[in-house]
Amino acid sequence: MSGHSKFANIKHKKEKNDAAKGKIFTIIGRELAVAVKEGGSDPNNNSRLRDVIAKAKANNMPNDTIERGIKKAAGDLGSVNYENNTYEGYGPSGVAIIVETLTDNRNRTAANVRSAFTKGGGSIGTSGCVSFMFDKKGQIIIDKEECDMDADDLMMIALDAGAEDFSDEEDSYEIITDPDDFSAVRDALEKEGIPMSEAEVTMVPQTWATLTNEDDIKKMNRILDLLDEDDDVQNVYHNWDE
Repeated sequence: MSGHSKFANIKHKKEKNDAAKGKIFTIIGRELAVAVKEGGSDPNNNSRLRDVIAKAKANNMPNDTIERGIKKAAGDLGSVNYENNTYEGYGPSGVAIIVETLTDNRNRTAANVRSAFTKGGGSIGTSGCVSFMFDKKGQIIIDKEECDMDADDLMMIALDAGAEDFSDEEDSYEIITDPDDFSAVRDALEKEGIPMSEAEVTMVPQTWATLTNEDDIKKMNRILDLLDEDDDVQNVYHNWDE
């Protein structure tokens, strides 16, 4: 179960975008608020909150910041009015793009997302127009420099916990799960003290699109950059093989 991973560019894209824009803590803060509102402030009884906390830790959010976010959300439930919206569309040469947002103003967010697509030569489509081209999967990435465990032992822990696939890459291990098994696999790794540089449920393309025209590449990057600058945008998935 080793070799070149088609999931690697998702990791690299997120590292570049989230780190460069410094927005990941804002994203996680909103996700904490929504998770607490939906299931309460006790992670032992709220699986969504456990997943968000794991994501926060994987992105090096300090424990006291996480706890403050949970307490703030628990004491401020009446004013937590974020709603999830998903937009689907096309970039240059038909590249498939999915945009997940969490916002307190749907009209503002819709206008900003539409503007990002338009400025990059893309277009918003109808619901479901590209999502069928993606599979929802749990993805866990472990930096080799931070993990002392033997690859075979790590693989067995992941597979025994329910992982679908284990990939040994140049600088990391990547574990793929069914969304329903994601929490169990992540918990198993956490109990073994294995550090995770990324742990979340994501959208994985079934096929990849290649852009060869320089203008198309610039336009695609323009769309991604504009979406990354918008605090209402939580996640962006695409099938461009960068």
